[in-house]
Amino acid sequence: MEKFKIAVIGAGPAGIAVGVEARAKGISPVVIFEKAETFCDTIQRLYRPGKRVDAVFRKMKVEPLGICSFETESKEDFLKRMENYIREYNLDIRYRTEINALERTEAGYRLRSGSDWVAEAPIVVIAIGIFGKPRKPDYPIPKEVRDRVFFEAPCECPTGGKVLVVGGGDTAAETACFLCQGCDEVYLSYRRPKFFRINPVNLENLEKKAEEGRVKLMLNTDIDHLEPDPAGVKVVFKDGNTMVFDRIYYCLGGSTPAGFLRSIGVEFEDGRPRLDEYYETNLPGVFLAGDIALEKGSIMAAFNTAHIVVERIVEKYGDLVR
Repeated sequence: MEKFKIAVIGAGPAGIAVGVEARAKGISPVVIFEKAETFCDTIQRLYRPGKRVDAVFRKMKVEPLGICSFETESKEDFLKRMENYIREYNLDIRYRTEINALERTEAGYRLRSGSDWVAEAPIVVIAIGIFGKPRKPDYPIPKEVRDRVFFEAPCECPTGGKVLVVGGGDTAAETACFLCQGCDEVYLSYRRPKFFRINPVNLENLEKKAEEGRVKLMLNTDIDHLEPDPAGVKVVFKDGNTMVFDRIYYCLGGSTPAGFLRSIGVEFEDGRPRLDEYYETNLPGVFLAGDIALEKGSIMAAFNTAHIVVERIVEKYGDLVR
């Protein structure tokens, strides 16, 4: 079992930023464990080519506190930026290694992957993104239509057909606009009477597509269940109306991996992990960074949590990491 000064769980923007900040402070060795095969897996996997990565969140610009920073740019440019950070700071990322347990030891904590204890460190930073697993609806998806129902935005626009996008956030808006390029009819169903979580640029694009008749907005509609239909997927709404679509794309976001946090002993309050102002949990030396630490935030805000966490580690646990 290898020993490190800091073990980071998750190689998304926050996890990489923790590695960068720690290495800049001269802390070594630092390891980052990532269950996927690549860094920033959510962006690489769920963002279509050319998709914009925003630095501004709801018209509010988050000023950088630490080393990692960026302006709004394309998926490809952002990933190149992250790749440069990894190379410049010589980050040790262990891919295809999912950490499923954490256990207290005299020296700090040991981390388990599968049935093996793979690392031990006095400090652990958990930077698991909330989008590790796309959120799915409460109702079951009939097996007869599972090949027509998707929980990720498509990387390539399908040709033809009548499609439904379900959701009210940025991913839903972007997916609906993107599908206009090739699909015959695009509908967007959102259970609220108006949008309130969409970036202003995305909202403007969506409303423009709606005015042009390329996206049909179905606000204040709530789906009860799906049924197989000879023509595709029948959507049964709670008001009794039904519609049939060729394909359905759910863009419902993700959820905090509360099960893992609770299993390792992290305490919750009002449904959120209980953290201090430096994002340290009730477990001494165990911090959260990124989306998992923020009720709502952006990549720039996630970068800032990494800076705050590492500054606190040096201040409070300097004798353990030097």
